[in-house]
Amino acid sequence: MIVHFIGAGPGAADLLTLRGRDLIASSPVCLYAGSLVPKGVLAHCPAGAKIVNTAPMSLDEIIAEIQAAHAQGQDVARLHSGDLSVWSAMGEQLRRLRALGIPYDVTPGVPSFAAAAASLGAELTLPGVAQSLVLTRLGGRASPLPEGERLAAFAATGATLALHLSIHRLADVVAELTPFYGADCPVAVVWRASWPDERILRGTLGNIETLMAPEIDRTALILVGRVLGAEDFERSRLYAADYDRRYRPTGANPRFPE
Repeated sequence: MIVHFIGAGPGAADLLTLRGRDLIASSPVCLYAGSLVPKGVLAHCPAGAKIVNTAPMSLDEIIAEIQAAHAQGQDVARLHSGDLSVWSAMGEQLRRLRALGIPYDVTPGVPSFAAAAASLGAELTLPGVAQSLVLTRLGGRASPLPEGERLAAFAATGATLALHLSIHRLADVVAELTPFYGADCPVAVVWRASWPDERILRGTLGNIETLMAPEIDRTALILVGRVLGAEDFERSRLYAADYDRRYRPTGANPRFPE
C-alpha cells in the first residue's frame, strides 16, 4: 500500500501528467481537495473507487481516511491543485505519515504560475530584463511570513514576481512594489488560470486596482515585472550563430570539439 501525492494541475482537467493519471486510475481510494481540483480529474478514478472531498475535513480526519485505507492495503491517490512543492500543506501530511510508518510518493503537477504565463503568452525570464522569478505571497491568517521574507526585499532585486494567495490585499501589493518597480510597471492578474472561465486583467501598478472586478478572488495570481509585454529585450546567446556550444561547435578551436 502506498499514498500517492499527486499535483492535479492548475485547473484544466487535461493539464495532468501521464504518471498522475495512471496512479489515479490504479488507486481504489482518492482523496481530493474539492475546492480547487477540477471534477474532470476524478474521471480517471477506477470504477467503484472511494472518492472523498477533503475540503471540509481537518488534518486528523484526512489522516484517519488514509489509515483506514492502509489497514485494508489500498493505495490512495491524494490530489492537490497545482504542484505540491508550494503552499499545498503536503508537508504536514507527510510528517504524520512518516510517524505512522505509512509509505508515500510524490508526483509533481503543473504549477499555477506556469499556467498563468502560458495564458499570457509570456516568458517570465528575458535576457537583459529579468533572469529570476520569485514565487511568494503576502502573509495571511493560515501562514504568516517569516520576518526576512518581506515583499520589499524581493522587489529590491527587480525580479519577476508571482504573488499567490494575495489578491485580497492588492492595495498592499501595489503600495509595497511601486517604489521599486514604478507605477508604469506591467501587472497581470490571472484568475482561474486554465479553467474554462479564466479571466486575465492587464495593467500597471498605477492602474491595476481600478481594473478589478468583484468576482476576481482568492484563485487569482498576480504577476509583476518588466518582462510582461516586453519587446525591447536582448537576444539569447543560446541560438546565436557564433555561440560555441556542445551541440553546435563553432570556430577554429571549439570548446566541445566533435
